[in-house]
Formats: sequence, C-alpha cells, structure tokens
Amino acid sequence: MNKVLTIAALVIALATIGFLYQTLSKTEEALKRAEQRFTDCEQVNFQLQNQLTAATRGATVPDSLKVR
Repeated sequence: MNKVLTIAALVIALATIGFLYQTLSKTEEALKRAEQRFTDCEQVNFQLQNQLTAATRGATVPDSLKVR
C-alpha cells in the first residue's frame, strides 16, 4: 500500500510538471507574438510621426515612409 501511494504521488508530480511545462511554452509563444506586435506598432508609429512632421512642414512624404 505504501508503494502504491508513493507511485501515485510521483505520477501526480510528473503530470503537474508536464502541465506547467506546457503552460510555460504557450505563455512564451504568446509573449513572442506580443513583442512582435509591439515592435510592428512602434514601426508604424514612427512612420506616422514622420508623415505628420513632413505634412506639418509642408514637405512631401517619400514613398519609403508612407504606410501601406
């Protein structure tokens, strides 16, 4: 009976470790996607600021800075 409880505790511990590892992996992937979106938003924001500055000064906006 004592060995059965020990084995059951080890199986539960292993299952918990597996669950936590899977959750951590999903969280890391979500973080990578969020960081990429943030980087993309920063780039678009920079482009829009350049367009606004150019428009405010009356200059034309180069095609390379226009948001598509």
